[in-house]
Amino acid sequence: MKRIAFLAALLLVTIGSFAQDGKSIYQKYSDAENVSAVYISPAMFRLIGKLPEITADTEDGKVDLTPVISTLTGMYVIDSHNQSINSALASEVKKFITSGKYELLMEAKDNGQTMRMYTLGDEKIVNSFVMLALENDETTFICIDGKMNRKDLEKVLAEQMK
Repeated sequence: MKRIAFLAALLLVTIGSFAQDGKSIYQKYSDAENVSAVYISPAMFRLIGKLPEITADTEDGKVDLTPVISTLTGMYVIDSHNQSINSALASEVKKFITSGKYELLMEAKDNGQTMRMYTLGDEKIVNSFVMLALENDETTFICIDGKMNRKDLEKVLAEQMK
């Protein structure tokens, strides 16, 4: 019986070590040559969330970003021009999206370039937002974690897509 319990515990630890998240992908590629990387911590989002109003200019005026920003807990950005890691990065992001049961929010294709946005959450709350953009010589990965109100996030994205 002890042997079975030990094997089960070992299996759970092994499975957990293969799990990917935005942070682990960021850590793996952020120091590579020809890779730009940005990490924004929960502390920074708390600080930004205390500002009165944060807006983005759109063609139709301004959209208030404060309701979304104040709910964020982390942001990871990798922009790679390193041909030797672009396909590996894209492959890891795709595994991450599949394993996390992300839902495709949007896909855009143009002249061999592809951009996909995914969300993870339920009808009211988005726990994670992922964007993967693939171009000829560039791969971009963005992962934003938090507890974002889906309606607020969709409003911001809709305004920015106009």
